[in-house]
Amino acid sequence: MADAFTFSITTTPFDEDYTPSESSRITTNFANLARGENRQENLRNALTMINRRFNALAHWDNPNGDRYALELEIVSAKVHYSSDGEERHFPLLEVLDTSIVDRQTGTRSHGIVGNNFSSYVRDYDFSVVLPAASDGSGAPVLPQDFGDLHGRLFQRFLDSEAYRRRFAQLPVICISVSTSKTYHRTGNSHPVLGLEYQQDDHSLTDTYFGKMGLRVRYFMPPGSVAPLAFYFRGDLLTDYTNLQLISTISTMETFQKIYRPEIYNANSAAPAVYRPSLGAQDFSRTLISYDRDERSRLGVTQGRYTEEHFITPNRELLDQWAAAYPTPVA
Repeated sequence: MADAFTFSITTTPFDEDYTPSESSRITTNFANLARGENRQENLRNALTMINRRFNALAHWDNPNGDRYALELEIVSAKVHYSSDGEERHFPLLEVLDTSIVDRQTGTRSHGIVGNNFSSYVRDYDFSVVLPAASDGSGAPVLPQDFGDLHGRLFQRFLDSEAYRRRFAQLPVICISVSTSKTYHRTGNSHPVLGLEYQQDDHSLTDTYFGKMGLRVRYFMPPGSVAPLAFYFRGDLLTDYTNLQLISTISTMETFQKIYRPEIYNANSAAPAVYRPSLGAQDFSRTLISYDRDERSRLGVTQGRYTEEHFITPNRELLDQWAAAYPTPVA
């Protein structure tokens, strides 16, 4: 039963001509940019921001600040299974893959896969399961098995032939810090990742990613104004080169400047003790507009879609498979 699910991968270039596929989550960062009448301008501006940030961080032997360019691909994974005698599939997740082009030497090298993380099953957990859990007073209660299925599917995907055939390294996922936590700067610093921060206790997102087998460290890169959360397996500081780390920083910091400008496009840098807030007023907006309220509404829609088309009709299969697969790391 542990092999009830198999996986496949397809890739789509993320450039100024990108159009989301029908199976893409429309709340995903890169898909949201490619909507509306300004879609091509949005994409062009975002890619320009990414390349400029990359060159600013990779400043050695780069006097004109234009030595490098990033190429991005959207990696879409499907889970395949049998149900009622028929072969079926469901969109499992989407991440970004980066490639680094050195214009000086003409070489092209692999960056990091992961970066952004998009998952229909995560929408189901946070938009359907969590709101439905209550202690009777209306306050949400975290179910004991919250995120277990998602964690198992993700770890099984990383162990799959489809992933190992395509990628030589494990993913790094980079997202915003939590607005519900306080972060304290440590004395540790890294030449590319920057100043390290820690928090006193795990956020719900930290716990959820923990069930995916990922742990977290928080760094504020040079020239940044707020720390980013890096989720990874292995050793973040030694498993990847500086250029690889820069590919993730430049990509995901750009998205965060667009989507959370109150934090990542603030006019002053985070202090030693930092509590991020979306209510901050001292920040600058980018030229790219974004509707956060719409994204929240669509997250509920996508969670219910997952419940109807994947969770409910395959409940017995999922329960049997989960019982045979190791419990995710919490």
